[in-house]
Amino acid sequence: MRILLVFLCSIFGFSCLAQTNSAPADVVWGEELREPSGSYIEKLISYGTWGFYALRKKEASSFSKASAYIERYDSNSKLRKSKELNLKYKKKTRLFEDLILVGGELYLFTSFNNRSQKKNYLFAQKINRKRLIPEKKLTKIAEISTKSEHRAGQFDIEISKDSSKVLVYNQLPYQKREPERFAFRVYDNQFNSIWEKDITLPYNDEKFEVKEYSVDNQGNIYVLGIIYQDRNRRERAGRPTYQYTILSYTAQGEKFQEYKISLGDKFISELTFRIDRNGHLVCSGFYSEKNSYSVKGTYFFRLDPITEEVLNINSKEFDFEFRSALLSRSGKRRAEQAERQNNTRKEPELLNYALDDLILRSDGGALLIAEQFFVRQYAVRDFFDPRSRFGGSTLRYDYYYNYNDIIIVNIKPTGEIEWATRIPKIQETLNDGGYYSSYAKAIVRDKIYFVYNDNNRNFSKDSKRIYNFNGRNSVIAVTEVSIDGSTQKFPLFSNRDAGVITRPKICKQIGLRKMVIFGERGRTYRFGNLSFE
Repeated sequence: MRILLVFLCSIFGFSCLAQTNSAPADVVWGEELREPSGSYIEKLISYGTWGFYALRKKEASSFSKASAYIERYDSNSKLRKSKELNLKYKKKTRLFEDLILVGGELYLFTSFNNRSQKKNYLFAQKINRKRLIPEKKLTKIAEISTKSEHRAGQFDIEISKDSSKVLVYNQLPYQKREPERFAFRVYDNQFNSIWEKDITLPYNDEKFEVKEYSVDNQGNIYVLGIIYQDRNRRERAGRPTYQYTILSYTAQGEKFQEYKISLGDKFISELTFRIDRNGHLVCSGFYSEKNSYSVKGTYFFRLDPITEEVLNINSKEFDFEFRSALLSRSGKRRAEQAERQNNTRKEPELLNYALDDLILRSDGGALLIAEQFFVRQYAVRDFFDPRSRFGGSTLRYDYYYNYNDIIIVNIKPTGEIEWATRIPKIQETLNDGGYYSSYAKAIVRDKIYFVYNDNNRNFSKDSKRIYNFNGRNSVIAVTEVSIDGSTQKFPLFSNRDAGVITRPKICKQIGLRKMVIFGERGRTYRFGNLSFE
């Protein structure tokens, strides 16, 4: 599908978009490059004003094994070196797990399933930045007992905010309908062991879902999860039958504490947390009056793990115009009537918003960012000649990936919700996983910028609707969000003029006013430097 999108861009007309003088950013593209067949850039690993390192991957095929490459680019986005990572060790081939920056150094993580020992091992190797090859020293940092190669188990890795601690965790064997078990291992950034412990969660597997893990700068571990009363139903008599909770493992795993989170009869539709510089857990998300997947407002609080005190508790309902912006005229009339009658079940709420980030500000405040995301599945019957030996028709499924409006919520240091704003966009693409959809962001002084693919018809003065980005009429847009929540939207450049379609999920801010952007067209790709005013 990514090839089809590029093809569409080349055959459909574009309005030539010169960069306006008022645009708050300017792009300088690097040279056009050609990528190895079947490979793709997965992420940027380490970056700064000097340039960046990128991870390139190639999936396994009938002709070759899966492989991974590390690439170094300079400050002008010029490729300086590309090296395939050697996964061989003592005539054995390890599996690539990840390439991560830890304590200012690049580390290659690989695993190996030892069938004779019935164990799966996780290894770490430092990467020589100049030669782009792993050093000879191979450090085993974890192992899992396994019965077969097809049940080798999976390792997950989390890094603390200051990159001084590394958490490696994996699931341990357990019986169905019994509590899940995990192995936690905490290391410093040289992979010296600090503590490790096998943890048994306090709930049976069918009653508990793990959402996310985090390790703080002191090596404490926090697990966010959901407790279910009835796994098959998330509500009963209009009330939630589930509850969010945070499990903490401190004092090198010796102290366990649970913090159950409740908004009374309200549904918590989304929740995430971050650890601030004081060691407090900063929690924020969305709530609903109706169900577990819509949004009526937002909430915020701080949790002190030492005193177990809950601080700065605040919530705010989004105003009617904010919640009803996407309704039809008739739908809005019905919603207005429901508001007047205080009919909670029929009042408008936002649908299908996923939390992307909770950014802690230096003044103690926070920014909550979410994007509307959902996938629609349609069954399509393809008809053939009934005289064909293969029959008259086949059934296939098409998947439409939707990445739409962005919500930004500004939270004061006191926990008060200062403002919420919405960036309208529509990105619906077919059978591509949203390859060119979503956005990148950059924080520049007291403003935040969102960069994403858009339809150039949305910049017409006569436009009375929002047009979909689906590969046609494609431009890069930037929306500037000011300190008061006001927004301005600008076209930056045409993807056709750039010769590529930008992939926002790869783009990253690498300096105070600089972002690396990335685009592809077939096997041609290029990076560019986006500089903000």
